[in-house]
Amino acid sequence: MKKQIITIVVGLSLITALQAQEIPVEKLNIQLENNTQKYSKLILQNEIEGIQVEHIALTGNKSIVDDANEGYKSIYLFFKGKGTVKTMNIKYEIVPETILLPNVEKSISIKTAKNDTLHYLKIVTKLSAQDLVELNEFPIENTQKVYYAKFEDCRPYTEPIKSPNTISRTIMPNKIIPRIAMGTVQTKGPDKVGAHKHPMLEQLFLGLSKNNIIVYADDAQRPLLEYSLLHIPLGSMHSVSVEKDDVLYYVWMDFFMDSKGEEWLKTHNVTEDKKE
Repeated sequence: MKKQIITIVVGLSLITALQAQEIPVEKLNIQLENNTQKYSKLILQNEIEGIQVEHIALTGNKSIVDDANEGYKSIYLFFKGKGTVKTMNIKYEIVPETILLPNVEKSISIKTAKNDTLHYLKIVTKLSAQDLVELNEFPIENTQKVYYAKFEDCRPYTEPIKSPNTISRTIMPNKIIPRIAMGTVQTKGPDKVGAHKHPMLEQLFLGLSKNNIIVYADDAQRPLLEYSLLHIPLGSMHSVSVEKDDVLYYVWMDFFMDSKGEEWLKTHNVTEDKKE
């Protein structure tokens, strides 16, 4: 009987360990079927509470209208293809690697450039009662205007866990939507992002063009290729490596448990832009 109990305990421990080592990743569908005008799919469903990620692809000449829902905020990450986004008064140029937040705009119109296919992630966050309180305390310029930026134009920063060869950019600072910040990391191999953990936040990685890296979390490892989405297991000790001649280029998305966790962002040291 004692031997059976030990066997069961050991078995449960192994199952728990295996579950803890899982690194969820999902490849996005970039090749649309013929005559498909719109494609959409929810990605990594139920991975992060209160967060929904949808991959959307548009082609053809027609615009689509996307309306805001009360109590939610949406973030649009355009990562492949060209097009335009139109609000009530302004038209925004969309190129690969552009971010847009409608903020107080009730609806936006999205249109793909001629003979192109526009791919983007729509990230929707459900606002808590505390989020609504904090939104009212944020600077008006952060919440009342459309937030629009091309990744390459965003402010760079350095971090102790990254090499001097790395270009990191904050593409969406905090204090725009409560408890959320986003940025990019870019370098060529051989290089790495050093091991670290942050139990105060959930994190997603979106592999951008040519990205080919290995992501480690505790005892597990998983490749992350271009146009794939990965969830870092909460509280895991994780790192990233890229081999010689390969490219590391991804978006990190931080979803904090509460506003106190945003202190983590102080590890990002703002620098002068490395671009010519």
